[in-house]
Amino acid sequence: MYRTQILLEPEQHKTLTEIAHQEKRSVSDVVREMVDKQIAERKRMALTAAAQALLADYQTDPELTAFQTLDGDDFHA
Repeated sequence: MYRTQILLEPEQHKTLTEIAHQEKRSVSDVVREMVDKQIAERKRMALTAAAQALLADYQTDPELTAFQTLDGDDFHA
């Protein structure tokens, strides 16, 4: 782990301290969890944006739609 120093607004610190106390965890642990969730959400948003940007190509490009007729076929029968 890396040691990092951040500056928080008083209300942010108060809320984090309350959460940590209620959950019997350290403030650092609560912050790490929140950072992990924010990173995951941003990655999800980036993937969603990339998929939206490519959607038109996947719907109209003949090379990408050539096998659509096979969608739903059971190949393991």
